[in-house]
Amino acid sequence: MTDSDDIPQIALDWHRAGRGAALATVVQTWGSAPRRIGAMLAVSGAGDMAGSVSGGCVEGAVVAEAIEAIAEGAARMLEYGVADGDAFAVGLACGGTIRVLVQPVGSALPEAVLAGLTEARAARVPAALVSPQDAPPRVETSGHAERFRMDRSGFEEDGETFVAIHNPPLRLIVVGAVHIAQTLVPMAQAVGYDPVVIDPRSAFASAARFPGTRLLDDWPDDGVRALGLDGRTALVLLTHDPKLDDPALTEALRSEVFYIGALGSTRTHAARLDRMRAAGFGEDDLARIHGPVGLDIGAAGPAEIALSILAQMTQVLRRGA
Repeated sequence: MTDSDDIPQIALDWHRAGRGAALATVVQTWGSAPRRIGAMLAVSGAGDMAGSVSGGCVEGAVVAEAIEAIAEGAARMLEYGVADGDAFAVGLACGGTIRVLVQPVGSALPEAVLAGLTEARAARVPAALVSPQDAPPRVETSGHAERFRMDRSGFEEDGETFVAIHNPPLRLIVVGAVHIAQTLVPMAQAVGYDPVVIDPRSAFASAARFPGTRLLDDWPDDGVRALGLDGRTALVLLTHDPKLDDPALTEALRSEVFYIGALGSTRTHAARLDRMRAAGFGEDDLARIHGPVGLDIGAAGPAEIALSILAQMTQVLRRGA
């Protein structure tokens, strides 16, 4: 996830190295706060920091508070806003207000709990760091289905228990190393996806056409199985060739990928659906396939089509439809 990257692991490493560490998390925002709820900052006892809770506005103040919290071994709830003279002094003058929970590792945030969180993240298991006001934090990997789907941290209905969602990083698997893919891949990288391109045709899937991109020359169904398909994965099929698209599509329909998009005309898509029905998939399964792929924005040319695909991926990820 782009908002927290490897911040929990960094905090754990600092703690285990004897440097002291605290995890600072944005728990509430109002107005035009610069970071979303769940954004994280790791602070060492010496004042080193990794991550961000405000894009630079209040980091200095949070670091100072975190160092004191590490020494005291107690959590702190901080609030900064334009009406707060201290916040104005450090640059939060954009009309926003944020609350930040600071949890020293080893005391307010037990080492074993943070280790469990980092293990879940490494295994691509969605995890929630649940922090009640009057009880130790805990890690939960179930019971937060809607939060996991929406990637949405926040307070529970009691207004006191904060749930920080730690989803696996977003991943985009593209089948078909075509011109649209050449534009879609860097666009997806810019918004936080880890892209992989699968195409057994070496003339298409070359490093020259996709610099710095992971390429697999496997048959698509073998490739997606090797990568693994989960709820943080989007699959986009761009070859127009059923021999390449259909095997990967079949694997995707049996998985929990959050987005499936398939290039082709309305007639091509209708034929695709008929093939999937013949393969035993029901109408609920077929409704998961976005085809023709992308939002209908009148896109013309590979770049605009790629834009429409990424926009639709974002819409499904954030709104569920």
